[in-house]
Amino acid sequence: MNKVAMAVLILALVAAVLVFAGMGSSLSTMEEKIVVFAGAASAPVLEEAARLFEAKHGIKVELRLGGSGSVLSAMRISKAGDLYIPGSPEFLLQAAELGVVNLTAGHVEILAYLVPAIIVQKGNPSNITSLEDLARPGLRVGIGDPQSVCVGLYAKELLERNGLWESVSRNIVVYAQSCDALAALVPAKAVDAVIGWHVFQAWTPQKADIVWIGPSKIPKIGYIAGATTIFTHDEALAAAFLEFLASEDIQSIWTRYGYFATEQQARIRAPNAQIEALVDPA
Repeated sequence: MNKVAMAVLILALVAAVLVFAGMGSSLSTMEEKIVVFAGAASAPVLEEAARLFEAKHGIKVELRLGGSGSVLSAMRISKAGDLYIPGSPEFLLQAAELGVVNLTAGHVEILAYLVPAIIVQKGNPSNITSLEDLARPGLRVGIGDPQSVCVGLYAKELLERNGLWESVSRNIVVYAQSCDALAALVPAKAVDAVIGWHVFQAWTPQKADIVWIGPSKIPKIGYIAGATTIFTHDEALAAAFLEFLASEDIQSIWTRYGYFATEQQARIRAPNAQIEALVDPA
């Protein structure tokens, strides 16, 4: 082989190495993503935050939204997911009991607070003014499925604590399988009212109104919290997105969609309500 041919061969080999190295780097970047299993109670904020995070850091955030219990089951079956962000602390505690998250060793953030409320059609044509009105004959009521949807769990407890479960349950025509499905019932006029989170009205303000429940009648305040999971391949990256959701920039988005940023704000609507602790104070 002459010197010219040898030089051409060496240059070709160098070029090939550089191409493959570049491809490896590109593939690594393309594969870098955060998978989030989340309750739909936080859907509008998570969707906007995911786009901002990807634009800022070039890392894709894949959201898998649904009922908090349903996505927890899906995560356990698939053994995948970097973050779990349910719509209430009860499901995060359940995930801890199942070994999916570690609330003492993992990364945990409280992101926003939620208060149960009655959401009615715009203009309140059924003239619903109280929790007791939901027991009126002929009224169509929707709640979340108490077994798999956080706000359904809260709605059932709310009615039971006020001695209204038996009378109101006769009017329940839909047990929705996620928060977004429940919130959509009123704008679609499929029901006259739902017992949901207060933010549902802010999601469709042109089609829904809110009837606040008497402060003394609300037994519990909910909140959205997230934690890194045992399935994550990059806990630092997952924690970075969770911290991003709790940052000042994203807090303004939570507020824009009607969420309460602090416990103090939520307690204006339910001053004596219980708030579930994520860690045993003992």
